[in-house]
Amino acid sequence: MDTPNENLQRPDVAAGTPLAIELKKINKRFGPVHANKDIDLAVKRGSVHGIVGENGAGKSTLMSILYGFYHADSGEILVNGKHATIHNSSDALHLGIGMVHQHFMLVDNFTVIENVILGAEDSALLRPSVDKARRELQRLADDYGLNVPVDALIEDLSVGQQQRVEILKALYRGADTLILDEPTGVLTPAEADHLFEVLKILRDEGKTIILITHKLREIMAITDMVSVMRQGQMVETLATSSTTPEQLAELMVGRRVLLRVHKEAAHPGDVLLEVNDLVVADDAGTERLKGVSLQVRAGEILGVAGVAGNGQSELLEALAGMRVARSGTIRLNGEDVTAANEDSAAILRRNGLAHVPEDRIRMGLVTNFFEWENAILGYHEKYGSGLMLDVKAAKAEAQRHIEKFDIRPANTDLKTANFSGGNQQKIVLAREMERDPDVLIVGQPTRGVDIGAIEFIHNQIIKMRDAGKAILLVSVELDEIRSLSDRIVVLFDGHIVGQADPATADEGELGLLMAGVKTGDAHTAEAIR
Repeated sequence: MDTPNENLQRPDVAAGTPLAIELKKINKRFGPVHANKDIDLAVKRGSVHGIVGENGAGKSTLMSILYGFYHADSGEILVNGKHATIHNSSDALHLGIGMVHQHFMLVDNFTVIENVILGAEDSALLRPSVDKARRELQRLADDYGLNVPVDALIEDLSVGQQQRVEILKALYRGADTLILDEPTGVLTPAEADHLFEVLKILRDEGKTIILITHKLREIMAITDMVSVMRQGQMVETLATSSTTPEQLAELMVGRRVLLRVHKEAAHPGDVLLEVNDLVVADDAGTERLKGVSLQVRAGEILGVAGVAGNGQSELLEALAGMRVARSGTIRLNGEDVTAANEDSAAILRRNGLAHVPEDRIRMGLVTNFFEWENAILGYHEKYGSGLMLDVKAAKAEAQRHIEKFDIRPANTDLKTANFSGGNQQKIVLAREMERDPDVLIVGQPTRGVDIGAIEFIHNQIIKMRDAGKAILLVSVELDEIRSLSDRIVVLFDGHIVGQADPATADEGELGLLMAGVKTGDAHTAEAIR
């Protein structure tokens, strides 16, 4: 654990300065990559300041410098108007700067209260620290609406509750400035709405929030100011009230970006994927799919909407041959391919099914492998095996993916762990979409992906549909489901509760279906096929 600088004192607010944080001429290089180029940033105290930019624009690097994970090659940091030297995260915390990371830094088999006091114990005797933390957590819950069961294990909490624990950790340590890196990337819409309410309360209580996100709707909804980064440089800082999503997208990408998907009407053909009365249980033995039936035809996109935890993950895993069904059947191109053993996923790939998993880290990548290795993962038989692997051909394929999908950095020999989340996602998408499958099942295709890449990925999905592929799409982004899908079905508690026409369905109708309430305009499950 980092040891705090004993001489470091939290600076008082300098007379006359309205700024909580000021960065001047920050530069940072990683070998030949100039991640931050003479960055200037001024963040007003008691505001929500958004930072947007494409993946690889340097947003997270800049905030990691502020939080002490990286050291700037040159430049100056001012906190409350006074020069600050930040060697590590402990120094940042002493200066009142906390950070909630995109991937949470929690110990799963510790309780909430144990995670909160970890590294901030008052003495070797834990009881006083626990008692103090319990009182303080109750105060923070009352003040900011951050209610979590403090004696629960982290692994038993929802993702939204785990995020609240991360925020509580920072506030418990006295954070006045809170950095949030892509905070809604793993949240349901309801959890995201609750987070925004918490951030508004924090701001109104005088806290300063720095929000890193690629979701322009969130920028417009919650921020007071927004700074745009592109290719390692700060290109503009604007009052949110004086800008538009279209202007921000253009500043981020350097060209005009279409924020809505434009597609011709679908022309569905033969049924390529058919599911009948599928029953699937999770790892704990609880049934998550309870008799689901659906069809996906060539030349159409079937969107599956629903609040996370209602069976979408189990549906994708069963269709991909990763989870054995308790009952029911899955047919691919008319052939029964219901998972029966550990070879089912490989057999499905060979028979024309490609799978983009919801969780790229846990199921889509081996982050300690090089980019080129991940680019052929699951399809490596095409390039030989063992010592006979045709590395040159594999790298050439990976380089083609990099160029087509604009994966950054453009380095096939870089370990995948060193790519941003959005670029990791593009590695997975390129690998699966470029195999010319008959059927593509895709979970959360644009999770953690920037606005320019979202446009590209959506267009690639539409092109696959227009080429006669059958696509099943699962996404927590209702805008994505509505704009891409030709038909929408809604999962609730393991059942398909209805379907909606994306041309006419609004968020209210879909929201009712996602809550298990059938509406007059939505069709019943019996009308799906």
